[in-house]
Amino acid sequence: MKGIVSKKGEQIIPKQISFYSIEKRTKRAVEIASVYFLLLLVGFVFVYPIIYMVSYSLMDTSDLVNPLVKWIPTKLYTGNYKDAVKVLDYAKTLTQTIIISTIPALLQTISASVVGYGFSRFNFPGKNIMFAAAVATFILPPQVTMIPQFLMFKDLNLLGTLWSLILPATFTQGIRSAIFIIIFYQFFNMFPKSLEEAAKIDGASTLTIFYRIVAPSALPAYLISFLFSLVWYWNDTVITALYLGEKWTTLPLQLQRFEDMFRRVYQSIPGVTTGRTLNEAIVMAGTLLTILPLLLIYFFAQDWFVESIDRTGITGE
Repeated sequence: MKGIVSKKGEQIIPKQISFYSIEKRTKRAVEIASVYFLLLLVGFVFVYPIIYMVSYSLMDTSDLVNPLVKWIPTKLYTGNYKDAVKVLDYAKTLTQTIIISTIPALLQTISASVVGYGFSRFNFPGKNIMFAAAVATFILPPQVTMIPQFLMFKDLNLLGTLWSLILPATFTQGIRSAIFIIIFYQFFNMFPKSLEEAAKIDGASTLTIFYRIVAPSALPAYLISFLFSLVWYWNDTVITALYLGEKWTTLPLQLQRFEDMFRRVYQSIPGVTTGRTLNEAIVMAGTLLTILPLLLIYFFAQDWFVESIDRTGITGE
């Protein structure tokens, strides 16, 4: 190929198109498209149940039996939510659910942080054995310890009271407490020990160091542990039904008894025929009302939640 001759008589070789760069860009575009497609696919799997519940909860009886109506109802019908609120006794049940899930979750988070700090900073005889025993409480199925705890609470007259949930949470024996102990243990291991040593030189005690220096720096671990614990206590039905009985109830428990509660509300009136029958739309409305508070919590706390997960990976010295 002949080049271009400049005014000084020098030959200039023209730039050639790099097919390698084009191929590299194409490969990069394919990779990005594949990642987005995979994320959309996974996201659809998680979002699909929510879309299904919202769609069917806004349908009336005519839309449910109409084979032409699949996703979009012919009209927005809110009567299903009114029935679900009445069946669930929503205001009272929501209040009890918040109390039952928030108090143990908060106490469990605090106690797990203390235990995790103790395992991280202190050496004592049997430390490894005790840590292994704490982890084993997560490996063992809850059915193994459920009956012994039930009998113990029965002897202590704690059944049917919140103390049956508060006491285990206070002593890091709540729902999946071992997970939170491990989270705090790993976080405190990454915390710079030089800060604690400087505080000790200034005369600070161990409790002062923990509550004024270590604990405020562990806010991401506290937030993650509290949110996970809150969700697990909120969704639990076995332990709550076993220990609290009929005196306390939660939204998931009411949802399990939704069909029976519907009959009591609408079909058990003596001498009166209501003609009301339970359908899928009312069940979907009740299900959505049950998970709605958790969705709102995640919607408002998602930035803090993601930031906390990122910050728990901070290394120390």
